[in-house]
Amino acid sequence: MSDTTTPSAVFRHGLDLLVAGDIDAWVGLWDEDGVCEFPFAPPGAPRRLDGKEAVRAYMAGYPDMVDIAGFPYVEVHQTENPEVIIVEMRAEGRVVSTGRPYEMSYIVVATVKNGLFTHYRDYWNPLAAGELAAGPDAPWSGAPSSAA
Repeated sequence: MSDTTTPSAVFRHGLDLLVAGDIDAWVGLWDEDGVCEFPFAPPGAPRRLDGKEAVRAYMAGYPDMVDIAGFPYVEVHQTENPEVIIVEMRAEGRVVSTGRPYEMSYIVVATVKNGLFTHYRDYWNPLAAGELAAGPDAPWSGAPSSAA
């Protein structure tokens, strides 16, 4: 594996692409049969995306929702399997619709083979994301809707 195709290098390059808002290039880092999982997804949100095109569809509107300014904290942990890393990170930016600051901590377990993501398990807090996006009545906030 060359330095540019190691899991850490691919992951860090992916973060740079997210900051640039280049979703097409970020999706280009995915294997055709790659799987993305969201173990903490709330009801109604996808828990699993099968294949590169499902990832592309899911991420299509991302730059319209969150403008990521950077990832000030990224800690990559190599596992015993050289293709698997565990990443602790924090994103900062702003929520496009509200202008509110965006800050989210994540843990990702990523598998990279031949320079492409084949498996990506994304542990993030959808309750906090919903509140950041639109306040406590946001669909994923966990709070009861006021529009009854």
